[in-house]
Amino acid sequence: MIVSFAAEVSMTISWSLEPIAEALKALQEAEFDVSSTVWVFLAALLVFFMQAGFGMVESGLIRAKNASNVLMKNLLDFCFASLGFYMFGYAIMFGSEGAFMGTSGWFLIGVESPVDGLPFEIFWLFQAMFAGTAATIVSG
Repeated sequence: MIVSFAAEVSMTISWSLEPIAEALKALQEAEFDVSSTVWVFLAALLVFFMQAGFGMVESGLIRAKNASNVLMKNLLDFCFASLGFYMFGYAIMFGSEGAFMGTSGWFLIGVESPVDGLPFEIFWLFQAMFAGTAATIVSG
């Protein structure tokens, strides 16, 4: 009984780790720098958690009855800023055809990562976190 349970648990654990191993193998085959990718993703998560800090600071400086309104404002600021960065911001910042600002890459169509060895999605996420945080700082 115990042996069959242990075999079943080990099969479940090995089955659940296979997608992770396949994803790591695909990352290595795609010639991305894994350590840089993980580091930039971790930095993006830390910048995202700055939102919670701003929410706590702002809600701590007002009356208790308005705390939920301020936290919702911070959440919506971040959501709309990320959406705006997706639609227009990335193209303006990193578009390739303008002298003063970018004029290509609207809605992330046809863009590539400007950093060698870093997936585009991770680079975009890192930049989007800062765009959302900047919007929250200004509105606070």
